[in-house]
Amino acid sequence: MSTTEFRKEQQFVDGLYARLDDLREQAERAVREALAKGAGNGFQARLERDVLVAEQSGLLSALNSGENGLCFGRLEFSDGRDHHIGRIGIRQDDADRTPLVLDWRADAARPFYLATGHHPMGLRRRRHITTRDREVTALHDEILDLADPERTGLEGADADAVLLAALDAARTGRMHDIVETIQAEQDRIIRSPHQGVLVVEGGPGTGKTAVALHRAAYLLYARRELLARRGVLIVGPNPAFLGYIGEVLPALGETGVLLATIGELFPGVTAAGTDSPAAAEIKGRAGMADVLARVVADRQTLPEALPAASGEDNDLVPEPALEIDHDGYGTLLLDRTMAHAARDRARSTGLPHNLARPYFAFSVIDSLTDQLADRLGADPFGGPNLLGADDIAQLGKEIATSADVHAAIDALWPPLTPHALVADFLADPAHLPQEEAALIRRPVTGPGDWTPADIPLLDEAAELLGVDDSARRAAQERARQERIEYAQGVLDLSAGSESYEFEDMENEYLAAHDIIDAERMAERHEEADHRSTAERAAADRTWAFGHVIVDEAQELSAMAWRLLMRRCPTRSMTLVGDPAQTAEEAGCGSWAQVLKPYVGDRWELVRLGVNYRTPAEIMDVAAAVLRARHPGFEPPRSVRSTGRRPWLRPAGGAGGGGPADLAEQVGEAVRRGTPAEGRLAVIAPRGLHEAIADRVPGVRAGAEPDLTRKVVLLEPRQAKGLEFDSVVVVEPADFAPSDLYVALTRATQSLGVIHGGRLPEGLAEALEAAG
Repeated sequence: MSTTEFRKEQQFVDGLYARLDDLREQAERAVREALAKGAGNGFQARLERDVLVAEQSGLLSALNSGENGLCFGRLEFSDGRDHHIGRIGIRQDDADRTPLVLDWRADAARPFYLATGHHPMGLRRRRHITTRDREVTALHDEILDLADPERTGLEGADADAVLLAALDAARTGRMHDIVETIQAEQDRIIRSPHQGVLVVEGGPGTGKTAVALHRAAYLLYARRELLARRGVLIVGPNPAFLGYIGEVLPALGETGVLLATIGELFPGVTAAGTDSPAAAEIKGRAGMADVLARVVADRQTLPEALPAASGEDNDLVPEPALEIDHDGYGTLLLDRTMAHAARDRARSTGLPHNLARPYFAFSVIDSLTDQLADRLGADPFGGPNLLGADDIAQLGKEIATSADVHAAIDALWPPLTPHALVADFLADPAHLPQEEAALIRRPVTGPGDWTPADIPLLDEAAELLGVDDSARRAAQERARQERIEYAQGVLDLSAGSESYEFEDMENEYLAAHDIIDAERMAERHEEADHRSTAERAAADRTWAFGHVIVDEAQELSAMAWRLLMRRCPTRSMTLVGDPAQTAEEAGCGSWAQVLKPYVGDRWELVRLGVNYRTPAEIMDVAAAVLRARHPGFEPPRSVRSTGRRPWLRPAGGAGGGGPADLAEQVGEAVRRGTPAEGRLAVIAPRGLHEAIADRVPGVRAGAEPDLTRKVVLLEPRQAKGLEFDSVVVVEPADFAPSDLYVALTRATQSLGVIHGGRLPEGLAEALEAAG
């Protein structure tokens, strides 16, 4: 019977791919035909063409992305119904649009992930289908209705066989989706109806990242209209991690998601510099928002007080003032009282610095106008001012256009940019204790000098300063009015050419001006923005995303959280992390501490407790390191054991080994331990990378790691969220406990430790016990 089942599933898969090819050909034909029409038929035709091309190109992308492993399951219900499950949904070309394969995110597909023998959800059998390209290579059936006597010969004694096969598969340097093996606890989180902040906590290997990415795909399916318009942002800890996960969502048919690090979330700035841990911690404190606010306030100055001459009565010292040479009228004085009143008026608006600046300027101009009017129109006999309202208004216009007046305004309330403000602050950190200022003080002379910890400071500065785009908006409005006037002229000409009447019949036809007015006609000729949602969001600092997912969320500083919360005013977020793996000094103390300022207690915490990645033999060693400091620590439970014990190898003699000895041992371990398929990671302190790279062919030091290479050299923090078949940890005593815990839990098959000095507390005993 099993041969018949294979033949039946292969016929279905063949038909499914035939339909896929038809859909792809239709989409390609639609794109070709649209492009062949060109854009010569006016704006509306061009817009319709571009929309069609975008829609069909998106469909093509989804079809191409979902092709590999298009169908991976089948549900057979007790009432005779059956459904195939796949990465994307495909329908037949019939009047009813009958589903050929259900999208894994559809409600009808949930039994594939949740049904059990105790709760079969109406199923009699669940089938897992494994394919390579378009060929069915394996079938595995799970019987859920034990009273059903029918058997196919494909039933397995181990219900987790498909999961374990996926876990044992060789790694490629890129994360794969887990739609075939989503577990019940993961499915509940992926489809969680919670619309606020959802925190997913779990130890190494529990699938936190995979759950977050599949939740993104699910939300894009369930809330397509909203999220297609507002977009989804996924924040990762480093570029290597984003490259590692970059193929997961496209494989699920979703390509409109923005992936970024915190260092990439200020448009136009790439954070290529580095900070010391202490400097990054200081910059990440919540109090930095108040510090920057005071720095901005410092730039809203008053004329400096003049020192009193020796022996002179302070009451006789003239009030400090800026002298402004006003052509033809002598010198105007912008004194401290006038400037103080103007500053108070501007600050009372509550607007950011640059947006409040016009109020300061208007107040100064009004005061100087009154001063000049009093001088020119004073009645020598003490009567009312001799100047009329029109005369005073003219004086105001002259002062408002004076370059010297504007120079004085700039001196007291200058226009500022976030880049200049933060660069000046870092060059001379004000409002900080001297020792902290010394830690963060450095020049920023070029675009490559910004660090990831600077990006939240730039974002905070942008909020405090605002952008005075009144000139740009005025220019846009002038251009709009010109288009409307031109359109009105076209309509008037059209109306004139159609104004004749027939003598013997009533004129009933519609003219152009009966169908459209000048304003709508002008709007049709505006240039459309054809960038994708992700592209537009990446270029706009003020973009509000429909949903934000943060991986390794425990590492973010308080200032980074301020930035992210601005990107998601609806607070629709999925936060993924493990406080036990916190490495950054600026990282969170607790989820409640992070979230309370933004959502109070209106957030939900779920935990993943099963380790799918790390074998029990390795997890026991990693857990011992944390238990040495935290006796009550409990790691996630590993679902498998490989029988391969972690090994320990000293470098050098009894006195320990130096960099050369360590590198020699690493080279030997790589030669012996590199898997025929899969990937090996060497996780070592940065100071040993050059020596190791000299001894291991193909390994590069200093560059962004290429995770598709057979052997990769990393620091512990670069390894966060990644996994490899084999891992060699070098000189573990040089790592912080949380970093060492991360390094020890990256392997799916084998782990080795090489050391030249002492071993951290708990590690030696654990390795001896393992051996």
